[in-house]
Amino acid sequence: MSHKTPFLGLEFDPLTAEQAAQTMARRARQMGPFAYVATPNVDHLVRLHRQPHLETLYGDAWLNLCDSHILELLAEASYIRLPAAPGADIVEILFRDHIRAGDRITVIGGAQRMIDALRTKYSLRAINWFDAPQGLYTDPEARARCVRFIRENPARFVFLAVGSPQQEMIARDARASGACSGVAICCGEALEFLSGESKRAPEWMRARRLEWLFRLTSQPRRMWKRYLVDGPRIFWMWCRWRNEPEDASVPAADMAVSSR
Repeated sequence: MSHKTPFLGLEFDPLTAEQAAQTMARRARQMGPFAYVATPNVDHLVRLHRQPHLETLYGDAWLNLCDSHILELLAEASYIRLPAAPGADIVEILFRDHIRAGDRITVIGGAQRMIDALRTKYSLRAINWFDAPQGLYTDPEARARCVRFIRENPARFVFLAVGSPQQEMIARDARASGACSGVAICCGEALEFLSGESKRAPEWMRARRLEWLFRLTSQPRRMWKRYLVDGPRIFWMWCRWRNEPEDASVPAADMAVSSR
């Protein structure tokens, strides 16, 4: 396990995507008590600024991985090593290098055709899918149904693909239940990218940290507020954090996040 790296009010695990996938796979093989991986990005930190009560979603996570090249750059400017480990990259590495055809997998969220595409692409023989209900953010019973499915379908790998913060809420509830097992990752749209249901930014844009621009131009009506209104607040938050380093524990109440 890596040493935690405090940055902007959260405790991050400074792992690359490759390291994160290896760490998750190693724990998944042990089939121990349920543990989950959160992938906070700019959107998440901006939300936490407005809704500090959500901080426990990350405080209870086994790993918090930096899912943002913008955060990576801001950390670098603060002389902090915080490699970006995008959830989509981690999920791709898991399926490509670590998940075997016979491994039991549980997926919460997504659509049937996404599951069918993954099953075919990776020759999966034991994938269980739950079509998550609506209202997960406000309905504890809806989340409890997801937790019940995870408990009744024990798997080495659990993928929570219902958007943030709903997926982190389900993960926290599953951990708190004490009756679930396996390693879960809060992965947003990663499975849609992997299955071909959604198109991800080309490699050259990702290499230049422009994935956000691809998503903005591809889905302007959905993404304009996230990237043009909410997202830029991260720079104000970073400036405040740098000017008050002794107050590094407060930005969790001064951080923010928004859904994936």
